[in-house]
Amino acid sequence: MPNLKDLKTRIDSVKSTRKITKAMQMVAAAKLRRAQEAAEAGRPYADRMNAVMANLAGSASGADNAPKLLSGSGESQIHLLVVATAERGLCGGFNSSIAKLARAKAEELIAAGKTVKILTIGKKGREQLKRDLGDKMVDHVDLSEVKNMGYSHASQIASDIVSRFNSGEFDVATIFYNKFQSVMSQIPTELQLIPAKFELEEGQDTPFYEYEPGEVEVLADLLPRALSTQVFTALLENGASEQGARMSAMDNATRNAGDMIDKLTIVYNRSRQAAITNELIEIISGAEAL
Repeated sequence: MPNLKDLKTRIDSVKSTRKITKAMQMVAAAKLRRAQEAAEAGRPYADRMNAVMANLAGSASGADNAPKLLSGSGESQIHLLVVATAERGLCGGFNSSIAKLARAKAEELIAAGKTVKILTIGKKGREQLKRDLGDKMVDHVDLSEVKNMGYSHASQIASDIVSRFNSGEFDVATIFYNKFQSVMSQIPTELQLIPAKFELEEGQDTPFYEYEPGEVEVLADLLPRALSTQVFTALLENGASEQGARMSAMDNATRNAGDMIDKLTIVYNRSRQAAITNELIEIISGAEAL
């Protein structure tokens, strides 16, 4: 059994850890509010853009002059997996759930004889995939210095993806991220970026517009912007999901630390009581001997 000094040191150590996890929980809660507001504010715009693009894509699909981003390269041999995770850990299963989904997709494609390339956004996804799929990684986007995610960051990433596609580096691009539902629930999501796919939400109506000069011309101009919007939406959803997962994880850690302190305190009190009893017995025995 540990002596009283060791128990006291351990109790103090766990108390210090509890202070840290509690502080991190409060910081995550403050960041979550802003991140959730940003994600929810972007959804109506993303949904409307998706509806317009679905209308345009439906009109232009199959046309000989359909934009390449919509029609694709005509092949599906080389796949680019864009894995978006966080730059930091201590957020429960947030990063591992995205990496697990991407890894399963990569293994499925490799088993089917496809060529897989991986572009990572966020350090944690790169760390988790590097061991098994390090030879598949072609680039990494570092957002560790970014405090507030903006559309410009997503636009740069989307432009790089489009440039790689136009250079013939891949045929199909898919992004992986977590969609925010609540503090306790984040859904690992897989979204195909190229060839562009626009699916309406259940119950959402397809708007009807007349376009000038024509659907194909307007679509060619809007597709890169729609791709940037999809990447931006994924990053916003990831931001809210990360803070929600971190808040939940730190709350659990704080509770576990409290339980451990209670158990260690009981052991400490019992050990102290036993030590005092032994000292009294020794004093009494010594007095009787005299």
